[in-house]
Amino acid sequence: MQAIILAAGMGRRLGDLTKENTKCMVEVNGIRLIDRLLGQLSRLSLRRVIIVVGYQGQKLIDYIGHRYDEHLTIEYAENPIYDKTNNIYSLSMVKDQLQEDDTLLIESDLIFSDHLFQMILEDPFPNVALVAKYESWMDGTMVRIDGERNIVNFVPKQAFRYEDVDKYYKTVNIYKFSRDFCEQKYVPFLEAYCHALGNNEYYEQVLRVITLLDSAELKALPIGDETWYEIDDIQDLDIAETIFAEDDEMIRRFNYRYGGHWRFPKMLDYCYLVNPYFPSQRMKDELRSSFDTLLTEYPSGMYVNSLLAGKYFGVRQDYMVVGNGAAELIKSMMEQLKGKVGVVYPTFEEYPNRLQKEEIVSFYPDNPELKYDEYNLMTFFADKGIKHLLLINPDNPSGNFIPMEGLKRLLKWTKEQNIQLIVDESFVDFSDNFEQNTLLQNDTLSENPHLVVMKSISKSYGVPGLRLGVLASADVGLIQWIRKDISIWNINSFAEFYMQIFGKYENEYKKACRQFIAERQRFEKLLKEIPYLHLIPTQANFFCLEITDKYSSAELTKLLLEKYNIMVKDCNSKSSLKGRNFIRVSVRNQQDNDQLIRALKALEA
Repeated sequence: MQAIILAAGMGRRLGDLTKENTKCMVEVNGIRLIDRLLGQLSRLSLRRVIIVVGYQGQKLIDYIGHRYDEHLTIEYAENPIYDKTNNIYSLSMVKDQLQEDDTLLIESDLIFSDHLFQMILEDPFPNVALVAKYESWMDGTMVRIDGERNIVNFVPKQAFRYEDVDKYYKTVNIYKFSRDFCEQKYVPFLEAYCHALGNNEYYEQVLRVITLLDSAELKALPIGDETWYEIDDIQDLDIAETIFAEDDEMIRRFNYRYGGHWRFPKMLDYCYLVNPYFPSQRMKDELRSSFDTLLTEYPSGMYVNSLLAGKYFGVRQDYMVVGNGAAELIKSMMEQLKGKVGVVYPTFEEYPNRLQKEEIVSFYPDNPELKYDEYNLMTFFADKGIKHLLLINPDNPSGNFIPMEGLKRLLKWTKEQNIQLIVDESFVDFSDNFEQNTLLQNDTLSENPHLVVMKSISKSYGVPGLRLGVLASADVGLIQWIRKDISIWNINSFAEFYMQIFGKYENEYKKACRQFIAERQRFEKLLKEIPYLHLIPTQANFFCLEITDKYSSAELTKLLLEKYNIMVKDCNSKSSLKGRNFIRVSVRNQQDNDQLIRALKALEA
């Protein structure tokens, strides 16, 4: 068995990283791709490794030097016209060597788990292509396979159809070819293809022709959940460095993204705080049907969008501001506050992060359940001279909830004390009897002009990608100020259209919320069975869990991500929970929640 590595390309899309080096010299987490690959090959029983070089080839040869002589015999071939050809010509440079032994063919811009070589070498079929189920980040050659793992078609870029993605597999660009296959099939077809169509093609095209014209000799081997990535540009490099990071570095890399985890489809994200049962399929279909129009047309300005938001929640238009997510509104509102602000900790820190430290008066619940009620707040803040009181209800990350009767008492007290009450009810629709728990009502707002209600539509409505939030208050001066402070076109046409059509799906939404509450109750019982966790009661779409044995919060977070590809929130990053071993896990659908439970139980041993 021998290995052939194609490393002649220029890698232009990596910019300055390949200005003086070929792609395989790029570092991923401090290790060059070529070193990682040769290290993996050195653990195999190979007769030789042949590297086809081109761009900056001598620099690559000098770098490798004799460092691998103890384990590998390395030879080189050169593609002298690498800038005018594609990889079909690079492979033709070693067509004679292809016919001398069974071959592993590998492209040099890959990073992958050590297990992939073991998989392909242990497979009983002599001619095998490693493939991965199609995911949105993948580009290049796709294949379709039958039930016996035969590759029935190679799908080039120009033949790719998005409506068929469920049937596609991406070639991982690691192949095993027998000597007979190369001698009798591949090399003759390679020579004929180059002669007929030239050298600016890809070697997979030859495999496509063989597959179409001959009996199936090339099998596909799906890699399942094994990790790999193809590095073509700087974003690919960033993602590869994240999924191949180790220990705390992996957690750090995921955390600084603040989202975008759809780029990691194999990860189960328990930091993701949304309703798993909404929007309905019918609503998504309606949004999809208007995609072309919404993509190519401008959205409306604040006048229309505040009208839509008012219709959405049954609140007067002049009481409403629509934001590009609640975060935009939080920034605008918090930065205009004057005077001391009462803040209940632990909390969603986007709020206090917008304040000067000397403006914050902090309240911390003095009990292990992180529980408090309106009386605790009124007693504590009575003599603190605050001008504003911030309440997240249900709270994040504790899940603490003050019911409507308590809110009414707090509203009355803050009005008497001339304190502006800011209530974020982004999670209120997850609470029991949720339809009676909202302050987004005309009468409530009109009677309490000192009240400001914030709501993120991302959370309970399950549409974080739309970036929608609302702020409501009968303080029309505040509303007008915030409308002027934010951009007139601050939301896109998709978000606007969503607000327009929501009314048709309101009953489906209420059904989804009830379905969610039932799943939370089921999930809660299962979490209580984990002996090293203490569950804090919640009325939100997450649980705050204290780790009482075996692990620290950092250790458990790292183990879940490394071993099970499950990401949870380590609350050690919350200032008031630092060192107290809390994690936060969202409530997802039943299938996902059961997967987390299995992982937590496996970590009992």
